[in-house]
Amino acid sequence: MNPSSVSRRGFLRSASGLGLGAGALAVGGPAFARSKGESKLRVLSIGVIGTIGGADREQIGAHPQAEIVGLCDVDSKALAEAAKAHPQAFQCADYRQAFEEFGDQFDAVIVATPDHSHCSIMTMALAKGKHVYGQKPLVQQLEELEILKQAIQARPNLVTQTGAQRIQSKARRAAVDLLRMGSLGKVIEVHVAYGGSALAGGFYFSDGKLEAPAPAPEGFDYDLWLNGAQYEPCRPNMVQRKWRSWWNYGGGQVADWVVHMTDVLFYAFPELQSPVLVCSRTPSKDLEWFHADKVLSTLTYPVRGDKFANSTCNFYFYDSGLQPNRAHLGIGEGDWPGGIFTIVVCEGGTMVLAPSGPLQIWREGKMTDGLEMPGLPEYEDFNHWHAWVDKALGVDTPHLWAPFEDGLRCTEAGLLAVKAAKYPGQVLRWDREKLSFSNHEEANQTLVRRNYRPGFEPVRLEKDAWSF
Repeated sequence: MNPSSVSRRGFLRSASGLGLGAGALAVGGPAFARSKGESKLRVLSIGVIGTIGGADREQIGAHPQAEIVGLCDVDSKALAEAAKAHPQAFQCADYRQAFEEFGDQFDAVIVATPDHSHCSIMTMALAKGKHVYGQKPLVQQLEELEILKQAIQARPNLVTQTGAQRIQSKARRAAVDLLRMGSLGKVIEVHVAYGGSALAGGFYFSDGKLEAPAPAPEGFDYDLWLNGAQYEPCRPNMVQRKWRSWWNYGGGQVADWVVHMTDVLFYAFPELQSPVLVCSRTPSKDLEWFHADKVLSTLTYPVRGDKFANSTCNFYFYDSGLQPNRAHLGIGEGDWPGGIFTIVVCEGGTMVLAPSGPLQIWREGKMTDGLEMPGLPEYEDFNHWHAWVDKALGVDTPHLWAPFEDGLRCTEAGLLAVKAAKYPGQVLRWDREKLSFSNHEEANQTLVRRNYRPGFEPVRLEKDAWSF
């Protein structure tokens, strides 16, 4: 089923009448999404294939009480491919049209679009009373951390879930429990190696070469793809999958992986909120178009309580194949578990965790399988995507691991690390409450927010009042 066409100008007039866009929208009343007792969760998929959208759609659609009722994508070829699996679903290219024309036909939304469009789509979904499954990193601008946070606080009865599916691994859940129990003593510092480069080329990333403008792929609506970003001509290796390397649209390797790499820390320690210092070092000189290569970042978190050895805890991020030194960390000889891993250094031992396992515990140069540590429970298998569906349908589940509150804390770390590379070697003092760098006005002007194109602004929600 295909929608009738709607002109852009007509839609923008309609959206303006509803109060959408740059102005604040007071929201806080009951959600419009259906609640406990409904037989099916009706889901709109926005970004139907891409790099992960197809998997999100297929996994959620496989839940016996979920139904994909709508497909939205700026790529007509992707829409046609997804429609083979969902021939009865409505289709459109513009997410705003989906909410305006078909909003009464769905209860929940999958947002698997490029990073720069996440906040605009997710806040509209929340404003319209829809449960949201959102891909990581949740936002692309630092200011959007607060915009999305306010939106979820204004809609506390809606279920949100970040695309952090690797928590299905028993090793990751065991890591959380060991940290919560203090099994290795107080935490000293955290090291995260992110593997390849933001400019690695290949399937996900661009090679960092700025080529001449070129037409968008056939059937691809480039204007809609730009969303709130200011207009610039389409270029090779920009749209579809390789936008992650571009400064205006993605967050490079670090922002792409940060949720998968740091989530166990934020699950285990609610006191880890926002870093107050960030410093990124890189030999990259020109970051006008692409993210940096070879980045080493340090983020400093203030901490309290008896779980940490000091009053601050440093997170060290290693990008583009950089890795920490095993001897420096007091770990025995050998290889890391792949090129992407998280290390938590504690007073009583060191934890080394690959994205989906293994979990290694090192003490005095000897390694123990983390799943064999005392005090751990049996870990049942579960489906990360299905937990979101269950919760949205009112089912009490312990497996909804990554609500947006936690996803935003992970996202903040990644955004700060990659954006600070714009000022290499400079220590930036981050004030999360004020959304500013207290010691660097130029960074405030260049790193915190964007000017959105009219009609694509995030919806700004206010708590305790609502209109629609």
